[in-house]
Amino acid sequence: MDTSYPREERTTPKRGPPPAAPEPRDHLVWAIFNTLYMNFCCLGFVALAFAVKARDQKVSGDVEAARHFSSKARCYNALATAGSVLLPLLLGALIVTGVIHLSKLAQESVGFFTYQFSGSDDEDQ
Repeated sequence: MDTSYPREERTTPKRGPPPAAPEPRDHLVWAIFNTLYMNFCCLGFVALAFAVKARDQKVSGDVEAARHFSSKARCYNALATAGSVLLPLLLGALIVTGVIHLSKLAQESVGFFTYQFSGSDDEDQ
């Protein structure tokens, strides 16, 4: 065994206080976007109110209340975003299927409303 190289000594790290939990996010930018987008049932405005409360509580130092309001802001933002994306898609799908159904119905009813003349006029005599 070669002992000419110096060995690194491993020291155990000192035990200190556990690292602090990350501060809660306030989701303020997301809430502002949802508020300006004018989504269904004004959920963006509700999310904005909870985001502002979360930011106020975070600034004042009440981390638990900030987490609570942040969680509510995230939920309302998710609902507002889903409503803003899914409702127009659903409305578009309903319009497309309605147009397809009406065009098929119009094509089928053309034969019903047209009167075809036969080659002989037996009914007139």
